Amino acid sequence: MENNSNVYEVTGIIDSIVYRNDSNGYTVLNIDAGEELVCAVGTMPGVDVGDEIKATGILKNHQTYGEQLSVNYFERCAPSSSAAILKYLSGGAIKGIGQRTAARIVEEFGDETLDVMENSPELLTRIKGITLDKAKKMSEDLKKTFGFRELLLYLKKYDITPEESVRIWKYLGIDAEKLIEENPYILCEEEIGISFKRADSIAIMQDKAADSDIRTRAAMIHILNHNTQNGHTCLPKDKLSQTCSGFTGTEPEKISNVLEAMITDSSVISDVRESDGREFIFLPAYHRAETYSAARLQMLLRFPPQIISDIEGQIKAIEETQNIKYAELQKEAIFKALTQGTLILTGGPGTGKTTTLNAIIKILKDNGEKVFLAAPTGRAAQRMSELTGCEAKTIHRLLEVEWTSTDRPVFKKNEQNTLSCDALILDEVSMIDAILLESVMKAFPLGCRLILVGDSDQLPSVGAGNVLGDLISSGILPTVTLNEIFRQSMQSLIVTNAHKINKGETPVIDVKNNDFFFLRCTSNQIMSNTIIELCKTRLPRTYGYSPTEDIQVLSPSRKGDLGTFELNKALQEAINPKADGKTEIIINQRILREGDKVMQYKNNYNIPWTRSDGVIGEGIFNGDIGTLIEVNKSNQKIKIRFEDKIATYTYEDIIDVDLAYCSTIHKSQGNEFEAVIIPMYNAPPQLLYRNLLYTAVTRAKKLLILVGKPEIMERMVSNNKRTLRYSGLKEFLLKGIEKG
Repeated sequence: MENNSNVYEVTGIIDSIVYRNDSNGYTVLNIDAGEELVCAVGTMPGVDVGDEIKATGILKNHQTYGEQLSVNYFERCAPSSSAAILKYLSGGAIKGIGQRTAARIVEEFGDETLDVMENSPELLTRIKGITLDKAKKMSEDLKKTFGFRELLLYLKKYDITPEESVRIWKYLGIDAEKLIEENPYILCEEEIGISFKRADSIAIMQDKAADSDIRTRAAMIHILNHNTQNGHTCLPKDKLSQTCSGFTGTEPEKISNVLEAMITDSSVISDVRESDGREFIFLPAYHRAETYSAARLQMLLRFPPQIISDIEGQIKAIEETQNIKYAELQKEAIFKALTQGTLILTGGPGTGKTTTLNAIIKILKDNGEKVFLAAPTGRAAQRMSELTGCEAKTIHRLLEVEWTSTDRPVFKKNEQNTLSCDALILDEVSMIDAILLESVMKAFPLGCRLILVGDSDQLPSVGAGNVLGDLISSGILPTVTLNEIFRQSMQSLIVTNAHKINKGETPVIDVKNNDFFFLRCTSNQIMSNTIIELCKTRLPRTYGYSPTEDIQVLSPSRKGDLGTFELNKALQEAINPKADGKTEIIINQRILREGDKVMQYKNNYNIPWTRSDGVIGEGIFNGDIGTLIEVNKSNQKIKIRFEDKIATYTYEDIIDVDLAYCSTIHKSQGNEFEAVIIPMYNAPPQLLYRNLLYTAVTRAKKLLILVGKPEIMERMVSNNKRTLRYSGLKEFLLKGIEKG
């Protein structure tokens, strides 16, 4: 083993493979380097026992497994000597060849064995037990194995990582090199996930023309995909063309011709808005999602479920037995849900949505109807269960999610296997995006009631679409907006100030002994120190709140002195400092240690978990908050407790987890916390708007503290900017009405 500074290089033959993850190429193997056996770990896809390999990396001492070479680069070639070939074939590299068969083949063909297998497989029939069909199959398997190796070498010159190479091989197969030479932008396909910028650099290395059709097509798809991350399911045709022209430097006429060709071959979908004649361009998946959902909702309106009789009498019975009095709008909502079969119930905090919903659920159940409840996130579902006394599931769990090899969610519940309920109630609908709504509507049975609950003044979904906004503004679904704050809620400044903010009025901030406070601070450093003191000392001492379970800091931005990144580091140091007995790891230059409050920042459908009742499953989702309870360096596993389940992460999976003492307001959607602290500082101007502040304030259940400058709060209240989202659901609903 050669040592160049801290980088070691080892050359030898792979003696054995201890562990291999075929999905990403992560491998643990032993290399026979002649005088020693070296354990190497890292991403080394496509290697097999008997391969000659040269690996470089850092030599590390594992506390359980001893010295290991952590590989960051490797090269290998097919075995060339008879001995190496025998070891290679005996190791199971080619299906159908065991140790005895391998020995017979090598004895017959010697050093020429692999050449014979690849180019003259019919000669293998000389070996007893090998038919021509078997020989051809062995040859095909060998070509595939060598094909992947050749692809790795080919992709290496483009700085494609081994992990990415695995995805490329799985998606493009044996013709991958040819396809990439023809069109490097094929690497931008969702299943592969190479960025347009990187594919563009590969195209430059291949001397592809800057105004080629394939580049323009890829740029168009890239722009549409990028804008789905900003919430748009479509873009105006003229806006897309202008953006693409500026992005690629291609003449507008050329852009127009390519776009028309893409529309013709259905690479994108064109739809003209009847209200103003403006043409919009969709990615096929989003056009399909919004048109499908619109059609299903139209069908539900045309064929409503059976009307429940004597609703007024049943409402009176509830009022008498529970000693309550429903407001007129609440009664209207109950009537519409039970007579029209579809209802959107919306309103701000303290307006009686839960009381209304509980009445609807009781009457439905009293009339023998089976009611399912669901929400987009685990916390929202748990809160729904607590408020209604009925089991509520996440939408993914309700639809019985499964996972594909490309990490795409697939639901068991669909058109062929619909939900077995008479009524479906969905909460926090403002968080539901276009693709998730489509999945719900696919599983929605005919004759079932649909009740959608949410606050239309909160932020829209993280994913693309404007579902709740489009459903309400279409005007075709029965909708009740509760706007009366009930007496018991009026005692809460959180509730009354939330409504003031929503109306553009300055909140009351000078009342003491309530649940809404403003702590004035003049500098970012004082704000940061105050927030840390509140979380670590003042709120736990005064209210008995847990810094990790009850208190949540919400910042408008990730960046800056009071953004999530800096506040999380400071809060971690104050609340969960480094200590003996607390194991920690460094992931992407950030420290995660046992006891930390953490959040999942990206859907991962493959993470296994076990619930407290023994139920096991897979999948942790974007925005889920938990506590890191164990870091096991010996087996490289991390355990995180999310509500009632414990999830087990590998070191590879944990990259999508970050500290959550402070999160962005956007990430807090669907959650409520006992106490919320919000810094009021000079965040980027595009983040200082009313809708964002309203959403943050309504995350607090019992205590809300603003820390900073009152003028920032006033600026947010006065800025009624609404994030523009291009979507098609409203238009498709209205088209359905006209055609219906």
